[in-house]
Amino acid sequence: MEILKYCKALADETRARLVNVLLRFELNVGEIVQLMEMGQSRISRHLKILADSGLVECRRDGLWAFYRASDSGPGRNFLDGVAPVMEGEAVFGQDLARAAKVIRERMAQTRQFFDSIADDWDRLNKEVLGSMDLRGEIVSRVSGCDVAADLGCGTGELLALMAQKSRTVIGVDSSPKMLELAEDRFHGDARVSLRIGELSFLPLRDWEADCVVVSLVLHHLARPLEALVEAGRVLKTGGRLVVAEFDKHDNEVMRTEYGDRQLGIANREMRGWLEKAGFEVREQTEYKVNMGLAVILYEAVRL
Repeated sequence: MEILKYCKALADETRARLVNVLLRFELNVGEIVQLMEMGQSRISRHLKILADSGLVECRRDGLWAFYRASDSGPGRNFLDGVAPVMEGEAVFGQDLARAAKVIRERMAQTRQFFDSIADDWDRLNKEVLGSMDLRGEIVSRVSGCDVAADLGCGTGELLALMAQKSRTVIGVDSSPKMLELAEDRFHGDARVSLRIGELSFLPLRDWEADCVVVSLVLHHLARPLEALVEAGRVLKTGGRLVVAEFDKHDNEVMRTEYGDRQLGIANREMRGWLEKAGFEVREQTEYKVNMGLAVILYEAVRL
């Protein structure tokens, strides 16, 4: 019986605590070990039991494994039923606070990484893209917008081209050093608004933009869907979204040298996220680039 399988899987304090955390966060094994303050072998054993039961999913990405509560199916239905019972328990609240701290530390490390390579970022991008003119391809798809936003704008190379085609451009990035270099590029140009912030909590008003670009950014995020939902919030109905993203690959150099959290995003997963975020994909185009990678350009409209 399914109900007995799920109840047995949760009939342990450690596994109940893990499920409580994974209902809210996707974490790798190292992060789980850190917040639970237990040995890796013990954590891995409990995660296997939860995964075998269907309550938890393991997403393998190259050499890494990420865990989260099941998104759908009978296991998710069971979790949705028991989740309210977990509210109010002190130990569960403490675990969530520690998990949130782990996430903050991860985000701080990501910002520090991009601050450290900001001066070389444009060159590093060219090494990967080779002869592909990604900026030109993107700008040709968003020209004529009144207000255009580049989410994860980096040093502002793409923004400079977007500014030639739009009345106002907004650049958002979480790296202070990247934005400092972008400010040097624009020298106080009134048409350009640079804002520091996370893509999951954008510093833009509802419906502020006519066009939004997310170029080679989502693979750096733990929850790319949240960024796409935010992009939908700031876009006007009928507004255009252009996403450039690596197709799924297994090149670990992208993680170690370029700070990628995910080794690309599979086409089917990306299209599913766009649909969930309220977009309709109108066109997609694939380009082969260096290092055995492929970039897919998604053109979508906010419904």
